[in-house]
Amino acid sequence: MVAPPPSFAPGSMHGLRVVDLSRVLGGPYCTQILADHGAEVIKIEPPGGDETRGWGPPFDGDTASYFQGVNRNKLGAVLDLSQPAERERLLALLETADVLIENFKIGTMERWGLGYDTVLRTRFPRLVYCRVSGFGADGPLGALPGYDAAVQALTGLMSVNGEAGGPPLRIGVPIIDLVTGLNAAIGILMALRERETSGRGQFVEAALFDCALSILHPHSVNYFYSGKEPQRTGSAHPNITPYDMFHTGGCDIFLAVGNNSQFAALCRLIEAPQIADDPRFADNRLRSLHRSELRAELEQRLAAWDGQELADRLIRQGVPCAPVLGLGAVFAHPHTAHRAMKVEQGAYRAIASPIKLSRTPATYRSVPPTLGEHTAQIFGKPSSEAPRTQSKSA
Repeated sequence: MVAPPPSFAPGSMHGLRVVDLSRVLGGPYCTQILADHGAEVIKIEPPGGDETRGWGPPFDGDTASYFQGVNRNKLGAVLDLSQPAERERLLALLETADVLIENFKIGTMERWGLGYDTVLRTRFPRLVYCRVSGFGADGPLGALPGYDAAVQALTGLMSVNGEAGGPPLRIGVPIIDLVTGLNAAIGILMALRERETSGRGQFVEAALFDCALSILHPHSVNYFYSGKEPQRTGSAHPNITPYDMFHTGGCDIFLAVGNNSQFAALCRLIEAPQIADDPRFADNRLRSLHRSELRAELEQRLAAWDGQELADRLIRQGVPCAPVLGLGAVFAHPHTAHRAMKVEQGAYRAIASPIKLSRTPATYRSVPPTLGEHTAQIFGKPSSEAPRTQSKSA
């Protein structure tokens, strides 16, 4: 186990060794969560590297920013697992590992003689083995490849995303990959917690298909209880009104009014208390039945306000509201700095960990590794790469 540098306190996951065979996004996002909180994560790449090293522009040197975003705090090594000798080196590494995570095409590990049920469970009984997959190993779609956008289409997420009357749209971030990475991390921690009692590891699976279905709320339960297919509503909420983007005399704002008291406060602040008194808008049920009329009334009043100023006044009066900002404004926002949500060191820029622990906070000990950078450190093989600089949170 590699001790953290003297300037960093050990994190909550210090002492945990993770062998990361995953690539692209779901698996690396999971292991970066563990690494930020002190786990020793050894990222094993094939000789050609994680394919996201080439997913640019933009690039940091020869490495795409995409890779840089989810691979910090990891040691990097190269193994060609198609070669028997290289697989033996992996098995030797697993002697000291707590967790193995992979997202190969299902059947690959078994073909290499590294299957969990057939080999690893017996040889390493305390090992927590996590597989990130598209659809799981069996069933009608079992073992088929899954990518975020295709799974968005298949699981209905695209069907509820888009403007009213418009076509389905892919959600603008790879939300399924990210939530699958989160669920993988949660599953690993659950298995490690149970191991404290049983002394045994277990198999953990996070499938994109399952994770996509898990985030369909409230559309899924609306369908279960109404039997009706949800309709695309743009930015509007299907159950709550006013809960949508609105034009103002300045920037657009998003109102997220969840109850009657917030609605009354909104109407008072925009100097239109008569809207709250209108019987058509007496409660959320009625407001939802009269969405278009309510929007017309509100936007007539909102046209007299600067959106940025109004949003600030509303939220300070207890009405959830925000200006609709681009990334430049978000990263320049003083609250982003206050929450220490950016990591910066030299050319490296990334989002910090959102998981805040009071005694054992996340630390940013090293930037993402170059391909094979720590092979010599891990396996005793000469490496042509020089050590990289450490980074601290901005």
